[in-house]
Amino acid sequence: GFLHYVVTDCEFNSSKLNDIEYTESYYYNKLEIIRFSSSVGKFVGYTEVGIKNAESWNNGQEVINRRGEKERYCLNNVGIFTESALTKS
Repeated sequence: GFLHYVVTDCEFNSSKLNDIEYTESYYYNKLEIIRFSSSVGKFVGYTEVGIKNAESWNNGQEVINRRGEKERYCLNNVGIFTESALTKS
């Protein structure tokens, strides 16, 4: 069989928006094929298929949608993650 999955990640050192990086990585059979990083601001392909998809996605609505995810997804949850970690330590 084939395995396809997506990993979404928020890395942060503080709750300030400029200290947060949002990434969304697409994998196929354990090989990362394409990634969006908020610090780069666009999709980057790592395989032939990933490069083609990155070109297409960077010229469409996909890249515009991902650029807002750092604020929508990460910023809104950083406080929850931090609070949870501090109460358990």
